[in-house]
Amino acid sequence: MKIVTDEPYDIKSAVLFIIFNRPDTTKKVFDQIKAGKPGRLYIAADGPRMNRPGEEVLCRQTREIINDVDWPCEVKTLFRQTNQGCKEAVSSAIAWFFENEEEGIILEDDCLPNNSFFRFCDTLLEKYRFDNRIGHISGCNFQHGKKWGSASYYFSNMTHVWGWASWRRVWKGYSKDLKKFSEKEIRKQLKNVFDDNFIVDTWVQIFNDTKAGKIDTWDYQLALTNFFNGSLSIIPNSNLISNIGFGNNSTHTVDVDSPNANIPLQDIGEIAHPECVLPEKKADLLTLHYDFDVEHQRPKHNLLRRRFKRWVKSLFRSKNS
Repeated sequence: MKIVTDEPYDIKSAVLFIIFNRPDTTKKVFDQIKAGKPGRLYIAADGPRMNRPGEEVLCRQTREIINDVDWPCEVKTLFRQTNQGCKEAVSSAIAWFFENEEEGIILEDDCLPNNSFFRFCDTLLEKYRFDNRIGHISGCNFQHGKKWGSASYYFSNMTHVWGWASWRRVWKGYSKDLKKFSEKEIRKQLKNVFDDNFIVDTWVQIFNDTKAGKIDTWDYQLALTNFFNGSLSIIPNSNLISNIGFGNNSTHTVDVDSPNANIPLQDIGEIAHPECVLPEKKADLLTLHYDFDVEHQRPKHNLLRRRFKRWVKSLFRSKNS
């Protein structure tokens, strides 16, 4: 992929780089970090899975990236000897990062940034440092050419984690196991965010499955925490991150034909700020219509709801007959 860059930029913020077993994509992402020469670099790596032949070698090759740090930089590592899994490994890496830093930039090994991603994050980390309305800065854009407003970015209720930045103040509220939230509380808050019952019910199902441990991930928890706290995300009107990890070797992004795979990189240019801090609801709906396959799933959802209502009414009639 051709890397689009603007003028060289030295990264001011600390960077957390989360890696695992893909030396090829890791090298490409690292080269972009290297070009920005951050003064503080944190590298976290999960351990190999014992039932995957050859993974120990791939993990070792991936970790050797540290040997390519050739600029003045304080490097800290968190290398796991045994496999923790996606949920535990990534969430603990981010917690470790924010134990040491008040704010910073987080990249995984398949999230390829262009140079202006780092300038974008630095600028907005400073601008919204003490603004509790803002909880998340995203580098990716899933609008596929549709721009919202005349500014360089817009506000959203969505939490995209393919290259992002945030603050310790936000991560303090993160709940890995969602134990402090109930379905009733989540549903009530989601109805304040979305007026579509199908979308609310889908998020509630994700909440229940995540809380029950049926989904081995860490990012739904962050999205749900931001929903619950009413935190807004910042999304650039230009795509600053391309996910280059789609394929069979990926944990979650396996569909190589996904429209979100390998989205071309763009420069942010001169950063212009929005005048109003309000979420672009229509932009969020565009994203969710794809993510939740609304066109095909809504009819099934509505049918089940109607059947459930008829069943409840039949119970009520039988009790009063």
